[in-house]
Amino acid sequence: MYELKRIWITRVPADKKAWEDLLSLGGLVPDEQVDYTVGLYDRNKLVATGSTYQNIIKLVAVDPEYQSENLLTKIVMALSSKLHDEGIIHFFLYTKPCVAVSFASLGFKEIIRTDTILFMEQGSPDFSDYLALLESRKKDADHAGAIVMNANPFTKGHLYLVETAAAQVDVLYLFVLSDDRSEFSTEERSKLVEAGTQHLPNVVILPTRDYQVSSATFPSYFLKDQAVESIARVQAVLDATLFKERIAPALQIKTRFVGEEPLSPVTEVYNESMREIFSDTLALKVVPRIELDGQVISATRVRKALKEDDFQTIKKLVPPTTYIYLAENYGKDKFRGEKSGN
Repeated sequence: MYELKRIWITRVPADKKAWEDLLSLGGLVPDEQVDYTVGLYDRNKLVATGSTYQNIIKLVAVDPEYQSENLLTKIVMALSSKLHDEGIIHFFLYTKPCVAVSFASLGFKEIIRTDTILFMEQGSPDFSDYLALLESRKKDADHAGAIVMNANPFTKGHLYLVETAAAQVDVLYLFVLSDDRSEFSTEERSKLVEAGTQHLPNVVILPTRDYQVSSATFPSYFLKDQAVESIARVQAVLDATLFKERIAPALQIKTRFVGEEPLSPVTEVYNESMREIFSDTLALKVVPRIELDGQVISATRVRKALKEDDFQTIKKLVPPTTYIYLAENYGKDKFRGEKSGN
């Protein structure tokens, strides 16, 4: 009889070591970005494990000597029950492509796979619903382009990128990150992007939901300097592959535009991964960043100026629409403190 127990990887060094060893046996890289971890034990031996992070099931591994014991199902069912108990009815799974059939039998649907990762989901609204949304907003175009941005908040640098891209395509799909992990809320960022681009008739603004640069596809993006590069690169490849193989075809996107990235190593890893994954199938155009006073214009500079109540500097860094919003709604006593993201 196997015993299911919670594993406290941040509290008990011996448990963490056993967990890391089991993951390594399964060809997985230990990743401590988890909220909850369980293990199945044969007496005192850890023989299966799995973790959750927000609405993601990850790091599921079974000792090779116990592969015939159906332990994978026990782990996933325990984690699924935990998520349901927390009111989470739509969740994702990272696993290895070789076990796709096993997870499909548990009700998971495949979204995308790379050579090393299979990305699946269970519950609704799901990826098919997201594709339906995209197709409902699709415009006829000989040349469609795309930008994915956080806009935290929307700056003159973002505006320059959008205007540059919009001038080169018939339709520009502008995806604003849906993940609410930045200083400015999803609603605020979306409104600022809409206000700042209303003079561009060929721009269509869309949400990313959980399927582009999100906690599900690319959680390292939100960690910035704290991200582990090897893990960030794997996630970036997954996110780029999903865009290339599922999202771009739905909207017939031919070109993805990105800003040059001299400041964030994680974002540069993402740009490099897109360049590699897109190859000859999808064009990637890197637009140079514009500068002010010898420094690139960035949302980070805006947030810093907000902390200092320096609206004179802010006025130079953001479009009038963003400036009016910040002046009316933010001051030193109202700013919530920096979280993440350009």
